[in-house]
Amino acid sequence: MRFSPLVDRLGGEGAAAWEIHYRAVKDKRAGRDVIILSVGDPDFDTPAAITEATIAALKAGDTHYSDLLGLDELRAGIARRFAAKTGQPVTLDNVAVMAGAQCGLFASALCLLAPGDEVIVPEPMYVTYEATLQAPGATIVPVPQRAESDFHLDAKDVAQAITPRTRAIYFATPCNPTGAMITRDNLERIAQLAIQHNLWVVSDEVYATLIFGREHVSIAGLPGMAERAVTISSLSKSHAMTGWRMGWIIGPKALIDHVHNLSMAMLYGLPTFLQRGALVALERDLEEVEIMRTTYQRRRDAAVARLNQVAGLKCHSPDAGMFMMLDVRGTGLSSGAFSEKLYDATGVAVLDATAFGRSAEGHVRVSFVADDESLEEACRRIAGFVRTLPGVAA
Repeated sequence: MRFSPLVDRLGGEGAAAWEIHYRAVKDKRAGRDVIILSVGDPDFDTPAAITEATIAALKAGDTHYSDLLGLDELRAGIARRFAAKTGQPVTLDNVAVMAGAQCGLFASALCLLAPGDEVIVPEPMYVTYEATLQAPGATIVPVPQRAESDFHLDAKDVAQAITPRTRAIYFATPCNPTGAMITRDNLERIAQLAIQHNLWVVSDEVYATLIFGREHVSIAGLPGMAERAVTISSLSKSHAMTGWRMGWIIGPKALIDHVHNLSMAMLYGLPTFLQRGALVALERDLEEVEIMRTTYQRRRDAAVARLNQVAGLKCHSPDAGMFMMLDVRGTGLSSGAFSEKLYDATGVAVLDATAFGRSAEGHVRVSFVADDESLEEACRRIAGFVRTLPGVAA
């Protein structure tokens, strides 16, 4: 039987990157001594106040259809928080609640892009961007973020990539997989380019609350960007709510109207009881959120200090988030071979970063979502594995 040509645009290297992770999950369930550092699923529980509010709503019978774009109270809460951060006069008319940030990314791509459009994306890029942007028929134009600059973006590279077919610029700041943030200066230059060339800018800011001593800037808050900037975010990482699938799009009202129509055909709204819990996450200053952030920072510092002592390895210390890029070129192995051999020898699962883009060749992504003791043990096993490789100095 014949399938739509769309299915050919939904796979690729990005989708294949997860094979070692799936293998590790299967082995762990079978009882093998495995340490999984290959995924960004927080090892924390969702804060109790959020869960309790959700259970109360569920018990009260709040199980009927929701407004397609989300509860007005939740959309207004998201808008208030974003307006306070950016200074933009954002209202609930600028917000669509989606099933996680990934759903928001996909919906924005379907509503903004057309066959033949070019989309500039800094790489390394998150693995789902490939299929997400190719689904509507657009072509990704990768812009390298180089290891030599700790994977930080230079707006000059974006400028050189613009052509008459460029329709949009997509990026994540902080970035997954690198944890690097785009500086205010570079965001201002990107904003100028977007205005000059009449481009959309889609900013994935899922990790914006997990920052380690730096300033996060939303490009939507810069002059002239309100009409062309789309901001994607969620509660998945900030509040350990990955399984809740609670994210949103913030953008011009005209875009949100189109997302409404798309949601009618695809999503048809999210469970209202989950949205009641999300309201608590947005409206309360929960201490667990800061505990998570400081814990990730402590784990980052510990992993960097430990692995930078290992000959053949070099850590790129992230600005934010729960991931680190580890340069393994000094081991003599490709990143794919390193991740496979490391797992076979030690049971430590890390992700071959090559799937995030050519700029990541020779690197693996290491996550900080294991408890401190497990992370220390994983670093010990990695160090021991590297010492067994021929040609690596002791």
